[in-house]
Amino acid sequence: WPNFNGQFSGNRYSTVAQINKSNVGRLTPKWVFPVPNGGLLQGTPAVVAGIMYVPATNTVIALDAGTGAKLWSFTRPPTQGLQGNARRLGDNRALSIAGERLFMQMDNAHLVALNRFSGKVLWETEMADWHQNYNGTGSMLAVENLVVAGTAGGEEGVRGFLAAYDQETGKEVWRLWTIPAPGEKGAETWDGEDILHGGGPTWLTGSYDAETKTVYWTTGNAGPDFNGDNRKGDNLYTCSIIAVDLKTGKLKWHFQATPHDEWDWDAVQPVLLADAQWQGKPRKLLVQANRNGFLYVLDRTDGKMLLAKPLVKKLTWAKEIAPDGRPVMNPNQNPTAEGNLICPAVSGATNFFSTSFSPVTGLFYVNTMESCSVISKQPSGAWVAGKGYVGGGGRRPPELQQRKFVRAFDIRTGKVVWELPEAGEGVSWSGTLSTAGGVVFFGDDAGALSAADAATGKLLWSYAYADIPHSSPMTYVFDNKQYIAMTNGTQVYAFALPQ
Repeated sequence: WPNFNGQFSGNRYSTVAQINKSNVGRLTPKWVFPVPNGGLLQGTPAVVAGIMYVPATNTVIALDAGTGAKLWSFTRPPTQGLQGNARRLGDNRALSIAGERLFMQMDNAHLVALNRFSGKVLWETEMADWHQNYNGTGSMLAVENLVVAGTAGGEEGVRGFLAAYDQETGKEVWRLWTIPAPGEKGAETWDGEDILHGGGPTWLTGSYDAETKTVYWTTGNAGPDFNGDNRKGDNLYTCSIIAVDLKTGKLKWHFQATPHDEWDWDAVQPVLLADAQWQGKPRKLLVQANRNGFLYVLDRTDGKMLLAKPLVKKLTWAKEIAPDGRPVMNPNQNPTAEGNLICPAVSGATNFFSTSFSPVTGLFYVNTMESCSVISKQPSGAWVAGKGYVGGGGRRPPELQQRKFVRAFDIRTGKVVWELPEAGEGVSWSGTLSTAGGVVFFGDDAGALSAADAATGKLLWSYAYADIPHSSPMTYVFDNKQYIAMTNGTQVYAFALPQ
């Protein structure tokens, strides 16, 4: 499990079937490791050749994957004066490993390569100047001879980009800006001065198709988040899925899920690659559960939309997605100065947490949120380094309940095959993991790691945590034993079947 989602496909599906639906009820914790100054951990551990690597803010801890014994650690203090989500302890979400090198992002948007056996720094590269509101939350994928990486800062008025760096030296090989410069292709979709601080951050790890040498990444909100008065138009390439040539960094195609975003609905959710039958023929698919409340299936060779269906029932902003991929808007669903009730909520029908697809069941598993927000807009003022750039905000009326559901979708129809309601208050940030054992693991909103039958949704097992999950589960094999691991609060938990 060398990357955020395990394999390059972005699909948290494991072919290991030692833990299955007949024995998952016997899972027990094998070891627990406390992460010093971990904050509220959102990261997914990586495991390579018996060593687990745990990400935290400016920190990597290497553990024996069988016992949880600490092997080494690398850490630096948080950057003082930083803007953005990376300043919250625990918001570093991922690592990426290739050969003897481990790649990590620092909170100040620096990319670092470590020797994975010792933690020694091999090189360090500044991706962007954090004084200009850039920050890093662990967005990178080590593929071929490159590390492809993105940065955060969408609420702070950065100009988003995706870049690739040489694994041996850290030298930048190419850079693709997600916000065009005035006069470039796509700039015509920006009418107003906000193109200069247009957002479009790339803060979540993407996926990679080795056959076509194509990287698939996602982009965040336009800036300022809730006020589009000074950026009329579609605002490319924000809230989009982009397909990028690995060797050159050239844009192959894009699909914009939310044109002219005024709801803070980044398209920064996992992009899952699957080769499956579509209308009786094999097709290379890309599947995404989008924050805006819709499930999308695209042909990943050209970006053509094949299907778009609702993820949630609380969905008011758009009636449907037209065949050309554009939303058919409902009236009066934009932010106003007084505030407007809009569904889904600002946090979305789903978010950055993991999704998975089982080729055995043919189902796509998503932790969804049924919720709405009163979203308001206000003048954003001029962009200033060191300050946010949002132009409004969202709040949940106390009388409106929110709830999470694990849902299994048929990707060919977009229909819900089964759903499992969770007994929390809609405040968790956890995703799914599916396995060949016929099990779906997920972080339960009630404050647990749970497992369900992948075909029926029947709850099979649950382990109560002390904290609400803010990360997603993963799996690995050590000494021929399958483990399920997950960070929670300031702890790393590893589960396995008893001897």
